[in-house]
Amino acid sequence: MNAAAIVQALMEPAGRADPYPLYAQAHRLGPVLAVADGVFLVSGYAAVNQVLRDPGFGLPDLARVADRVGAGAGALSSMSRSILRTNPPDHGRMRSLISQVFTPRRIAALQPSVEDAVRRLLDELEGAGADGRAVDFMDRFAFRLPVTVICDLLGVPPADHQRFRRLASDLTGALELSPDAAQLEGAARSEDPAEAAAGELTAYFAHLIGERRTRPGDDLVSTLVAARDADAGRLSDEELLANLVLLLVAGFETTTDLLGNGLAVLLDRPGLAADLRDGRIGTAGFVEEVLRHDSPVQLTTRLARAGGLAVEGVPVPAGSTALLLLGAANRDPARYPDPDTFDPTRTDSRPLSFGAGPHVCLGNSLARLEASAAFPRLLARFPGLAHDPDPGTAPAGRPTRRDRLVLRGYWTLPIRLA
Repeated sequence: MNAAAIVQALMEPAGRADPYPLYAQAHRLGPVLAVADGVFLVSGYAAVNQVLRDPGFGLPDLARVADRVGAGAGALSSMSRSILRTNPPDHGRMRSLISQVFTPRRIAALQPSVEDAVRRLLDELEGAGADGRAVDFMDRFAFRLPVTVICDLLGVPPADHQRFRRLASDLTGALELSPDAAQLEGAARSEDPAEAAAGELTAYFAHLIGERRTRPGDDLVSTLVAARDADAGRLSDEELLANLVLLLVAGFETTTDLLGNGLAVLLDRPGLAADLRDGRIGTAGFVEEVLRHDSPVQLTTRLARAGGLAVEGVPVPAGSTALLLLGAANRDPARYPDPDTFDPTRTDSRPLSFGAGPHVCLGNSLARLEASAAFPRLLARFPGLAHDPDPGTAPAGRPTRRDRLVLRGYWTLPIRLA
């Protein structure tokens, strides 16, 4: 199997469901592989890390992609104005303002409110699972914890939380690979729901911005609106909207998947769950291993914006696209011994799940905080937590993974608490 065949297989249902055998194939061929003219597949840990940090590589211009493909243009154009998909100097200008909210000190100060949210949600989970009823962990906890935390930060009313799961899922669908490996974004699909989601989320935040201009509060939307109005050169109206949508969606999408992927590991390994509950293994090490072993973000892209670039000795001409397999890098046998084994006692793990370099995810510390607060309390509260033994008759149904390659996680994960 060559690089082009690997990329094609990754976009098929079986490859999306379990990409790891294909990653192993890529590792056997080499850390950097030519897929087609101007397209490279990068799977090695050192190679992916280099590209993420090298200023010679940048983000593809989504605005131009949107103009070319038409369908889904609203979703791509919106993301192209946020820190997720901008290049210098715009990226640094916007990130310096938004990053003030995600300093280590501010994140640490959120710990009591995160722990309080965990306790409340566990109470609700217990009520929903009373008398041995099956409950969907993804809907009842994995989504609600991070969406509560980020919405509290933004100042979004609790009554609006539930609508965001579907909207975020639809919006991020625009970032999936299309069947043509050289076409990096999935917006070429007709009738893409990402378009409607982008419009609905943008309208929502436009209304919220208007409210905060007249009645500011102690929240992130008010802070960014005040900064925008005090210094219009730092953030345009379009950038303000795009970044608020990004902060909402990114604030819970990957954490939801981290919580679901981590619980799936524990459900399949009762001994590991007991060790984590009783403190024989550390929570931080467990969370890092979940990130490494089954990353919520599997793939991102970069564009060679300078000449003379090389990755692991492979020349990458200017204008070339690099498909960075984060999930494969996290299982690179050259970086991790026995990479397919889940081992929470690994040291110096440093998974690339949240990226690296100037575009490293601003909320990665918050995601780790939420997961570290959730797992030990969940296991202590429900020591008999298990897969639903009879999913065929339970209202929650069977576990279902999201049919995605870029964002990997569960849509439903039925459990019984007793």
